[in-house]
Amino acid sequence: MSLWLKKSKIIATCAKGVSPYLQAELNSLNFPVLAVGEAAVETEGALEDAMMLNLNLRTAHRVLYLHHAFRANTLEELYGHLVRLPWEDVLDTNGYVCVTSFADTPAIHDGRIVNLKSKDAVVDRFRQISDRRPDSGSARDRTVIHLYWRNNQVLVYLDTSGDSLSKRGYRKIPLQAPMQETLAAAVLMAAGWQGEGNFINPMCGSGTLAIEAALIALDRAPGLVRSNYGFMHLKGFPPSRWREMRTRARKAVRKQLPGKILATDNRKEAVDAAVQNARTAGVDHLIEFAVCDYLETPVPEGSGMIMLNPAYGERLGEMTALEEIYQGIGDFFKQQGLGYQGYIFTGNLALAKKIGLKTKRRIPFFNGEIECRLLTYELYTGSRKHQTTPVMENEKDNQGEIP
Repeated sequence: MSLWLKKSKIIATCAKGVSPYLQAELNSLNFPVLAVGEAAVETEGALEDAMMLNLNLRTAHRVLYLHHAFRANTLEELYGHLVRLPWEDVLDTNGYVCVTSFADTPAIHDGRIVNLKSKDAVVDRFRQISDRRPDSGSARDRTVIHLYWRNNQVLVYLDTSGDSLSKRGYRKIPLQAPMQETLAAAVLMAAGWQGEGNFINPMCGSGTLAIEAALIALDRAPGLVRSNYGFMHLKGFPPSRWREMRTRARKAVRKQLPGKILATDNRKEAVDAAVQNARTAGVDHLIEFAVCDYLETPVPEGSGMIMLNPAYGERLGEMTALEEIYQGIGDFFKQQGLGYQGYIFTGNLALAKKIGLKTKRRIPFFNGEIECRLLTYELYTGSRKHQTTPVMENEKDNQGEIP
């Protein structure tokens, strides 16, 4: 059976705490969910299915296809198993391979040696059958092999993503401390954003939240902008099948939005960067950008979401100024946000108290290693209106890791 048609376990990885939203995505794509961990979801399919997941998943970091499994207690046993695998069915002799790994086994005290020994095994396999061998290195822009070694169990994955899926390909100007694209998508999903109503994004920075909001509203696959994936460098990659998937995804894109998306920042360089990033993503015509203070952000009549991602405050000298900003956000919500849902994404709950409004929900996230919350404020007056919100908004801990 062709490697591309063989069904196997597939692990979609994500940021810590994002797995409930990744699970919802897999359900919507009609993939079975076999297990859910803190930073990964297990499903199954063939390599062609992995191509589809890379194209469509908004919250995943990597799509790992299980290629082989065996048991090893020592580095020598690991090498022996790997060197016997038919890597010539996966790699071209003139290709390039990167090996990554996770090791939690008594035999290993320095994880770097696992990468080195595994790379040697792959290369030596080619030396046994040919006078040529693929190049190797640390770059993940071509073929990537990932090893998971816990106790004596070794799982060998083909990393079909290559570079992380958080690198959509549109953010050419990131600015300082930008929100990762996959995290932005998960935050929007947690808020229940589906493209209905208006989306207002003061303090937009490089525009990630507004751009991801536009992509979701259009039902546009997040991988359409990106031109390179790990699976493209595997032997037997079917370009025609990939073109079919992309064509189908393009045809599914909506032509217009029912509401407005507005992004503002008080820094001209930030707005210029956001405009360029939105242009690369193909959604600049759908987002209204403006240079102004967040308090002066125009909020259209109607309903929708107002979402801000203010600074968290990493230095003591910033705290006084940030306290005023967070208090001003509360005033902005009360004065201009009636009819909307208000959202603050922050990693500083002490500063969040300065907003002065009662939160409806506090949804946990991690921005890197920083524990954050998406704070929800209901700003409706009169009759209450509700937006559809995924059931995974609760703060229960996720299950453990998935190998």
